[in-house]
Amino acid sequence: QVQLVESGGGLVQPGGSLRLSCASSGRIFTIDAMGWYRQAPGKQRELVAAITNGDSTNYADSVKGRFTISRDNTKNTLYLQMTSLKPEDTAVYYCAADDAPRRILYGLARYWGQGTQVTVSL
Repeated sequence: QVQLVESGGGLVQPGGSLRLSCASSGRIFTIDAMGWYRQAPGKQRELVAAITNGDSTNYADSVKGRFTISRDNTKNTLYLQMTSLKPEDTAVYYCAADDAPRRILYGLARYWGQGTQVTVSL
């Protein structure tokens, strides 16, 4: 089992920045890929960004150039640096992990965090 705990969400004004963190524990040696998803009210969950153990990254078109996914293996922590935030970025953000990158890309990850709320508003 792998446990994931997100933090760093909050209220931010448009144009502002936030950094989300996802601390992992448990059988993390089994993990080959991690990702950030988000789900806004009334909308389907969508992949925001993903990263593999080889540091290959993948971003949704809507966040390219504004968000950066990274990981610190010494701290077993995944990050999502979000800049130039827009109201449409408002959502609950979830961290996910799996031993198969394909499952991360298709939203079928085995492990999920509880989510952290990001609200972009004046």
